[in-house]
Amino acid sequence: MKPKKNPELEIGRHSSIYFAIGLNLMLLLSWRALEHRTYQKDDFVMEVLDVNYKIEDDIPIVKMNTPAPPPPPAKVPQIIEVIEDDIVDIEETVIESTETGQDDAIEDFVAIGVDEVVVEEVEEDVEVAFAVIEEVPVFPGCEGLSKEKTKACFQQKVQEHVVKNFNYPDVALQLGIQGRVSVVFVIDSQGKTTKIRSRGPDKLLEKEAERIISIMPKMEPGKQRGKPVTVQYAVPIYFKYAATH
Repeated sequence: MKPKKNPELEIGRHSSIYFAIGLNLMLLLSWRALEHRTYQKDDFVMEVLDVNYKIEDDIPIVKMNTPAPPPPPAKVPQIIEVIEDDIVDIEETVIESTETGQDDAIEDFVAIGVDEVVVEEVEEDVEVAFAVIEEVPVFPGCEGLSKEKTKACFQQKVQEHVVKNFNYPDVALQLGIQGRVSVVFVIDSQGKTTKIRSRGPDKLLEKEAERIISIMPKMEPGKQRGKPVTVQYAVPIYFKYAATH
């Protein structure tokens, strides 16, 4: 019995080859599908500017009535006048010196005698210290004493004047301000007390010390070589309060 199919035309004989080819194709397609990349596209509109486009406006032509420039000035011929040199007498000004020389005589010389010159004596305000004055100022009540007794009497009267007119400032007493105030003053050639200066621990005490000295009575001025002079004197004033318990 003969077979109905041609063995050479049987499809199944090469099935393994076809399977291998199909498998390779599927693997190739799968690999390309996995390697394929996609990008997200944004929706935007891109406008293109045409730089070659020009806007041409019709510019009207305006005619202006400009006046014509003035004609150039006419050239005037230059006339050169020749002047002959004339000799002119020039008067020279001579400047004479006003300085007087040794040969010049002095006119209207008036001789002045020595007796006609009046010399005025200028009194100098000489200030002498109390320790070296020849004659000390005389305090009221010390008249008619010797030099040494007059000096001792002056010092005693000044101390008595300070004690008699002493007044402790209330503000300084409340604040507890105390100490020594040195007062320097001048008895001028008229016997008045001037130029009072003081130095102490506080302005309140200095002011009170100057007040005490300023009310001193007028005295007979001190004398040096028989002439009244200014005498400088210094006195210490102590401000001290007694503490109460």
